Amino acid sequence: MEESIVTSESVEDLSTEYIKIRTEREVLKEKFDSEDKVFTDQLDEIENKLVQIMLADNTTSMSTEKTIIIKRVMKRYNPTNWEAVYRLVDKYKAYGVLHKRIHDTNMRDFLEEHPDEYPEGLNVDSRYAVTVKRKPASI
Repeated sequence: MEESIVTSESVEDLSTEYIKIRTEREVLKEKFDSEDKVFTDQLDEIENKLVQIMLADNTTSMSTEKTIIIKRVMKRYNPTNWEAVYRLVDKYKAYGVLHKRIHDTNMRDFLEEHPDEYPEGLNVDSRYAVTVKRKPASI
C-alpha cells in the first residue's frame, strides 16, 4: 500500500483554507456585481436616451466633438420549439447558426452509451478536481 504524503492535519488546513478563499471570492463577486449594476444601469439609461434622440431625428449615426454614436438593431433569437430549429438546421446543413460548443455532461453520457461513435477530432481535456463542502453545523 502506497504511503500518503499528506497528513490529516494538512488536509484539514488545506480544506479549511479552500472554504475561506471560496467564501471571500463569493463576497467579493457579490460586492462587484452590486457595484457594477449601478454602472450598467447608468449605461442602459444613457443608451436609451441616445436611441430616443436618434429615432426622433430619424438618423442612424451622430457625431459630436469627442464621439461618434451609431444606432444599430440588435437581435437575439430564443426558440420555443427546439425540434423545429434542429429540423431547419439539419435541412439546410446550417450548423453555423448554432454555438460551437458541447455540453460536457451530455457528451460524456452519449459516449458512454455509444463508445464506438467517438467523433474524429474531438479533443478531451481531463484533469482531477476536488469538491470541498462545509459539513452541516452540529446541533
